[in-house]
Amino acid sequence: MTMKSIVLGMMKFKFLVLLCFLWPIATSAQVKYEREFRIKKSQFPAAAHQVLKRNLEGAKRLKFYKEIDSATISYEAKFKKSRLWYSIEFNKEGILEDIEITINVVDIPNETFDSIRHYLTTHFISYKIKKIQQQYVSNGDDGKVFKDAFQNLILPYVNYEIMCSGKKDKAYQDFEILFNSEGNFKTIRKSLPANYDHVLY
Repeated sequence: MTMKSIVLGMMKFKFLVLLCFLWPIATSAQVKYEREFRIKKSQFPAAAHQVLKRNLEGAKRLKFYKEIDSATISYEAKFKKSRLWYSIEFNKEGILEDIEITINVVDIPNETFDSIRHYLTTHFISYKIKKIQQQYVSNGDDGKVFKDAFQNLILPYVNYEIMCSGKKDKAYQDFEILFNSEGNFKTIRKSLPANYDHVLY
């Protein structure tokens, strides 16, 4: 065995060791953990209250929530309006992030849902969709986002958030998976139960 082959062998070994070390970090970074729990109205950001006051009319069953994931803290107002269930998300400063409407599979364009289904069938052994939301991401024009959402318009900038129970190995886990308006994958995060008390950071 020549010195060159020994050096090459050592380099390959070091690369494999480094790969084994970095692989779990890289793969786990693709999945964020999320937990949501209900809060009092007084714990909701004041700026967010002002946005709701300007834009909400005819809302029923208004409730407030705080959401924590492995990277951020956000707040949600949930309510029913015109027979539809809405969720409005704000960042911790009370700035609008997005508006979501709970919908059914039949409300998604066929080609879009075919792409979503292809992702789910190729990434899970089996799965069950629990909830679907049509998402309107804020572009800085709160009035337009509220108008688009309350008219339930299907526009090029909407996303679809799929809440599902998916099986990868032996057990099922709950996931929130985000797709764009064409059904292309964007992000995924695991959902934790409401009584999960471990530190998420």
